[in-house]
Amino acid sequence: MTQRATYQDLSHGITVMDAEYISSDIAALYIVEQDGEVAIIETGTNHSIPYLLNALEAKHLNFDNVRYIIPTHVHLDHAGGAGELMSLCDNAELVIHPFGAAHMIDPSKLIAGASAVYGEDKFKALYGEIKAIDKNRVIQAPDGFKLSMNGREFEFLDTPGHARHHFCIYDKKSNGLFSGDTFGLSYPQLTTDVGRFIFATTTPVQFDPEALLSSIDKIMKKNPEKIYLTHFSEISPTPDIIKQLTDSVKQFKQIALNAIDITEDRIELINQNIQQYLLLKLSEMGCHQSPEFQQGVIKFDSLLNAQGLDFWLKKYHDK
Repeated sequence: MTQRATYQDLSHGITVMDAEYISSDIAALYIVEQDGEVAIIETGTNHSIPYLLNALEAKHLNFDNVRYIIPTHVHLDHAGGAGELMSLCDNAELVIHPFGAAHMIDPSKLIAGASAVYGEDKFKALYGEIKAIDKNRVIQAPDGFKLSMNGREFEFLDTPGHARHHFCIYDKKSNGLFSGDTFGLSYPQLTTDVGRFIFATTTPVQFDPEALLSSIDKIMKKNPEKIYLTHFSEISPTPDIIKQLTDSVKQFKQIALNAIDITEDRIELINQNIQQYLLLKLSEMGCHQSPEFQQGVIKFDSLLNAQGLDFWLKKYHDK
């Protein structure tokens, strides 16, 4: 059965495609085309690949045109399909943060960690088989690294905070920046009277709020006209958007610190307080959807954020 490709052409040869991760409008990947060569930024999961092929074919391209495959970091909603995609794209090289390269070459720790979180059956349903990638086809991109694709320049910025193995990609042609998870989450289904709603995303194992705030500052020093979010699609980095994002980092940090002495059910308490904060902000901004709908959209990320904040407390503050 032919898979439907859900994508939207933006400007400057950039196409955003729904990775169809869990549901629609949750995770994206980007097709960047320059004179017949293609960079795929983020991969989604193995289940995203048929959608990607359809999108390429609609543009009279195929996997042979793919020159670079570039996950912003190795979390599996961003890089889960990298191994399978590399096996299909004979001319491609993988570009990855130096701290993430080993996990792409030997994904056994990624598989073990995710299987422990989800359980083996759910893990396989979400991600399928995670394939190893030949180290000779891997390019490590440290801070300031530049890559040319038919004269189109990509610059890689080391942006820790969400994860230590995270970079963002500045595209000189579009004056846009592919932000992975560093510039937070903004789901288009949460429409408001005053525009897009955005908030930070943490991670259960490497969250560092001060590093994340520094990385956001680093991104904005490039003065990008557009931010290409993985979650979800392009956004203009207006002063209001930047303030929403940085305020959420600071507020999440404070919510965690307020729970520092809690010894039982701390993650759930942090989760409840994050949800309360986000729902209040949505109400203040005039969100069009019901509170029940809003909670349904944010609850998965709220729990992940709570887990990330609990990890941060354990690492830096717990006695």
